[in-house]
Amino acid sequence: MSYAFRSLGAASAALCLVIAGAAAVPQPAAAREVVAFNGYSAGTIVVKTSERRLYYVMGNGQALRYPVGVGKAGKQWSGTSYIDGKHLHPAWSPPAEVKRDNPRLPDLIPGGSPRNPMGVAAMTLSGGQYAIHGTNVPSSIGGFVSYGCIRMYNQDIADLFGRVNVGTAVVVTR
Repeated sequence: MSYAFRSLGAASAALCLVIAGAAAVPQPAAAREVVAFNGYSAGTIVVKTSERRLYYVMGNGQALRYPVGVGKAGKQWSGTSYIDGKHLHPAWSPPAEVKRDNPRLPDLIPGGSPRNPMGVAAMTLSGGQYAIHGTNVPSSIGGFVSYGCIRMYNQDIADLFGRVNVGTAVVVTR
């Protein structure tokens, strides 16, 4: 899902999200597993859209593999990016395309709301259009379901959130 965060407070206009906490609380990952994986530097996130899997490369020929939901037909993308922000419990405003397709959506869904599609955390990608984030619809994981964002189980995004930093490379392949 494309994202648009909105500040709820009197913070700077440049601030575009609400953070409910200061640090991720480690939770056991729901579905990650260690697998053989080569071809990328340690610390890189690799999303294989066709597999609907995200890999966090650990090095030494291994990666953590997580199931994900990815862009639906016509909404998929590929390329290289990097994490430019990490946010816990962000508020969400539907982007114009999402609002057009779902006009009954409210203009803002507060962080922490069970209706918030960003889940417990989001890591925004450079360029400002996409994020790797949790979900309020766990049954969507494993499908072609979003407007281009990478969707994870909430326990998995919390796990990955604690492993990576702003600046982490992200490679999305088809």
